[in-house]
Amino acid sequence: MKINSDKKMQEIILSLSSKPRLLLHSCCGPCSSASLEKLANFFDITVVYYNPNIYPKSEFEKRLAEQKKLIKNAFNGIKLIEIDYNEEEFLSCIKGLEAEKEGGARCNVCFSLRLKKTALLAKELGFDYFGTTLTISPHKNEQIINALGEKIAEELGMNFLYSDLKKHDGYKRSIELSRQYDIYRQEYCGCRFSVPKEN
Repeated sequence: MKINSDKKMQEIILSLSSKPRLLLHSCCGPCSSASLEKLANFFDITVVYYNPNIYPKSEFEKRLAEQKKLIKNAFNGIKLIEIDYNEEEFLSCIKGLEAEKEGGARCNVCFSLRLKKTALLAKELGFDYFGTTLTISPHKNEQIINALGEKIAEELGMNFLYSDLKKHDGYKRSIELSRQYDIYRQEYCGCRFSVPKEN
């Protein structure tokens, strides 16, 4: 059954009587820009940069630097947790799915890997909710991402923040904010299998 993730997020926000702690997984600065703008008034946010899928390491470091720059210049006060680069962790998880097309089963395993790590960390550190900025991308299936988040939340006894952050011009706003703060926008999702092939 299709979930109206944006409606569910709005219902969660309307039910809040205080600012709960949210551990928000971020894939990059551009995706976190409009996401943070939408959520910062309602949650005490810590961003976690956990992306073992990104290739090569220099790209991982570049995106991390841009994430730091965005927080410093636009969202000062929001905390950032950095998880060290470990592509082997990603490659081990998607073993056998290397030839899958972009947006297929390999991506779903990658979403699950990053959401599970975020949820476990949120539980360990006493956060009230965990969520992700991945749903701001028009290239990502927010139904799959939210279903995975819901399943992981149930398994761990955590609260998942449903979202469809591209709604209400979220993706368009992320482009505007990236320009405003001079944030690098990458040309591929991140993993070695999504790197554009040269002609």
